[in-house]
Amino acid sequence: MKVLIVGGGGREHAIARKLRQSPKLSELYCAPGNAGIAADAVCVDIAADDIGGIAAFAEEKSMDLVVIGPELPLAMGLTDALAERGLRVFGPDRSCARLEASKSFTKSFLERHGIPTAKYMEFDDKAELLEHIGQFGFPMVLKADGLAAGKGVVMAETPAAAEAAIEDMMGRRVFGAAGDRVVVEECLVGTEASMLCFVDGSTIVPMESAQDYKRAFDGDRGPNTGGMGCYSPSLVFSDALEDEIRERILAPTFEGFKADGLDYRGVLFIGLMITEDGPKVIEFNNRFGDPETQAVLPRLESDLLEIFLAVTEDRLAEQELRWSDRRAVCVVLASGGYPGSYGKGKPISGLDSVDGDVAVYHAGTAFDGQGGTVSAGGRVLGVTALGESHGEARARAYANVERIRFEGAHYRRDIGLLGGFDPDGGTGGE
Repeated sequence: MKVLIVGGGGREHAIARKLRQSPKLSELYCAPGNAGIAADAVCVDIAADDIGGIAAFAEEKSMDLVVIGPELPLAMGLTDALAERGLRVFGPDRSCARLEASKSFTKSFLERHGIPTAKYMEFDDKAELLEHIGQFGFPMVLKADGLAAGKGVVMAETPAAAEAAIEDMMGRRVFGAAGDRVVVEECLVGTEASMLCFVDGSTIVPMESAQDYKRAFDGDRGPNTGGMGCYSPSLVFSDALEDEIRERILAPTFEGFKADGLDYRGVLFIGLMITEDGPKVIEFNNRFGDPETQAVLPRLESDLLEIFLAVTEDRLAEQELRWSDRRAVCVVLASGGYPGSYGKGKPISGLDSVDGDVAVYHAGTAFDGQGGTVSAGGRVLGVTALGESHGEARARAYANVERIRFEGAHYRRDIGLLGGFDPDGGTGGE
């Protein structure tokens, strides 16, 4: 089968690596791809948000399946454009993509269907929002309603910080139209966890759990990012908690799709906060999470291409998802200054010194024209190691991260730790 992956980050690299293991795969393309993906797929110079260009290319090449990685082309209706040409696509349509493209749409969905989440209010007038500073106390959670590349959430600790965030979003419009409406939520206290689910017209099937680290610096300090690392399975999950999530969140979500006429097909990412009152939904995403994908997919033993096909053919319930018992830890190497301004074109060394069974997923890389690889984004690489224990996976990931160098590179040193302590013993040392 000929498959096209849309996107060019670490998530798409992880998908490409897993798809290459399928005996059903004959040709693999990626638009636009990156320097790492080029080793696993034929990269095509078409931007992920070039809806017409991707649809025309997929039709011209008679692609058997198109897998959409990022949220933007989903929100722009790429699935719809491909379907209109009679092409098979893995990813929700534009109507369903509102679950990520609009925070207020999602909060309304959750409230309407009785799914546990934080209390909220929404505002499209800056003056009115300023009058409600501290509505749910502090920290004050402010979310740009639209897509903001994972950076549109601010945890304002003080009234002054809240005013500054509101000015950024609705005054200076640093997130563009995404900040024309702002959702304010109560701050949930607990431990974050992530659950990715495959969804078709008849069922929702959760994957293995994971935990992401959003803040830029150790100890969950600094600004929000797209994600600085992840591990799987989550240390806070238990059989009882998973049963509760299925009953209180997954089941009503799927029933909500049917009640609202949302024909959801693809991956549903559920960001969770495990609170004293049980699990609550922080957010929905319409696609594989990044970097959760880089920690979850390496543990998948089933044929990913077959799962994708089953979703498009409404036979997901027939699939058996098999998972390795090994643990996975992914550490992200980012450019200096990320998630703010950062330089590009920094030569990367040490990629050939990484252990053969450790995956290095390229998130923001390019070729320098002379055969070398250079940085080309905020998040540059994700290093994922597997281990028989959580501690072994974590130690192997960091041992390999330290072999890779580029100017300004930084990474968190506490990925895989809970409260600064290694669950397998020891503390979060270097």
